[in-house]
Amino acid sequence: MQIRKDDAMKITPLFAATFEIATGAALLIVPSLVGLLLFGVPLTGMAIIVARVTGLALIGLGVACWSGTPLLGMLIYSGTVMLYLAFVGIAGGFSGILLWPAVVVHAILTALLARDLREASLQNT
Repeated sequence: MQIRKDDAMKITPLFAATFEIATGAALLIVPSLVGLLLFGVPLTGMAIIVARVTGLALIGLGVACWSGTPLLGMLIYSGTVMLYLAFVGIAGGFSGILLWPAVVVHAILTALLARDLREASLQNT
């Protein structure tokens, strides 16, 4: 069975999206293990928070590639990173000078992206 070039061009982004979503989920769920497997040392402290934000970004990227809708990927990233950073600030006790402004910026971006995605979906119907 031969794979035509057109079919391969459809399969490759889906494969990449699946890989990015899986990597992002691993960084979100077991960041220390991912660090150990990639770099030979487990992630600790602040590196875990950074790894989880990276995981959220990879999930957003994967969704954007899978769905073909960059707005959806950005909405997922912005919304989840807003919630995660707020959680870190409240429950984790971390609070640098830019943490809460970042939460507010992501809240605004999430609202704007949700509005744009809704408008785009209404135009397509």
